[in-house]
Amino acid sequence: MTTDLPTTAGRGTVRRLAGALHRRPRLRLALLLTAPLLWLAVLYLGSLAVLFVSAFWTTDSFTSQVVKVWSTDNFHALFTTPVFRQVVLRSVGVALAVTALCAVIAFPVAFYTARVARPKWRPLLVVAILTPLWASYLVKVYAWRLILSEGGLADWMLAPFGLSGPGYGLPATVLTLTYLWLPYMILPIHTALEQLPASLLDASADLGARPGRTFRSVVLPMVLPSVAAGSVFTFSLSLGDYITVQIVGGKTQLIGNLVYSNIELNLPMAAALGTVPVVVIVLYLLAIRRTGALNSL
Repeated sequence: MTTDLPTTAGRGTVRRLAGALHRRPRLRLALLLTAPLLWLAVLYLGSLAVLFVSAFWTTDSFTSQVVKVWSTDNFHALFTTPVFRQVVLRSVGVALAVTALCAVIAFPVAFYTARVARPKWRPLLVVAILTPLWASYLVKVYAWRLILSEGGLADWMLAPFGLSGPGYGLPATVLTLTYLWLPYMILPIHTALEQLPASLLDASADLGARPGRTFRSVVLPMVLPSVAAGSVFTFSLSLGDYITVQIVGGKTQLIGNLVYSNIELNLPMAAALGTVPVVVIVLYLLAIRRTGALNSL
């Protein structure tokens, strides 16, 4: 009798607690969201806040120690130093170029996988598109380093046309980043094209519209939010990347390289440089919000 009392009391407590949570759905939802929201506030938003605050500190020129004195010298140098301006503009240009190339390449691929290929082959094609994401990031980048190297596969394929590969530099960086992030653009476009009603295409053809007009007036307006959604990934991932440019970029410098090179010698300056991608991505998200892209993520 005495050994069963704790068990009975424990079951009664659990039932009362379950009943209380059942009667209070808002309390139940709050308890479920407390842990992830706490993680988001402390670890993610907290780290961004520390990054932004440390950007206003300075560094002792003799000891290289961080001096916690408020100053805007880092941001002043960021906007007035020609090297920093060039690197920021180059980084944004690379991110936009990668996004544009991914969109141009992804659309015909997604159109084939979603509308042309046989239904039984479509899941396999989607798996094939996702397969590169399963490989290691560094393995893929170093594979492109071998392809673009002197006498590599790119030179061998272009030699019959009297051409040579791009070698290492800015074009190699854009090409490699396009390969890395292309699946993130294909998948949302594939989903949008797959959900596109065939009746709209038939109606456009019945009204005498040519394929080009159908694409501009029917397909593109409905797929554009998905293209913008994919661009969020390609743009942000390219803007913050610093490993690819170190491996295949030659002497090219992007924001990530400057952050990495200043992280030990001038931590506040590295923090100021690190705020640039955050601000640019926030502005980019605000610019594409009206397209409905954020609803497609």
